[in-house]
Amino acid sequence: QLQLVESGGGLVQPGGSLRLSCAASGFSLDYYVIGWFRQAPGKEREGVSYISSSDGRIYYADSVKGRFTISRDNAKNTVYLQMNSLKPEDAAVYYCATRPYSTGSSVPAEYDYWGQGTQVTVSS
Repeated sequence: QLQLVESGGGLVQPGGSLRLSCAASGFSLDYYVIGWFRQAPGKEREGVSYISSSDGRIYYADSVKGRFTISRDNAKNTVYLQMNSLKPEDAAVYYCATRPYSTGSSVPAEYDYWGQGTQVTVSS
């Protein structure tokens, strides 16, 4: 059974850092893209980053470029999202998701499997 489990969220002060993890089971990251999304209260879910399995292509939303880094450890079947210089507007529930393709998309509706989410709060 395909499953994604996020962890690493929490409360951090503005300017701080967090590293989110997305542990996959039931399938291999060698062949599937993993995307990170977030949803703040009252807002639509938005794409933050993804990493493709076919060519390792990486995407970042403009709002996180230069601050967030996505990486993949195929041996652990885990994808990470390192978030630095966090801002209050980064606060949201963060989800990882996958779809049965090797190429990525920043559109949430194009993903089939989702984790339960992890809360990120940025506040002083």
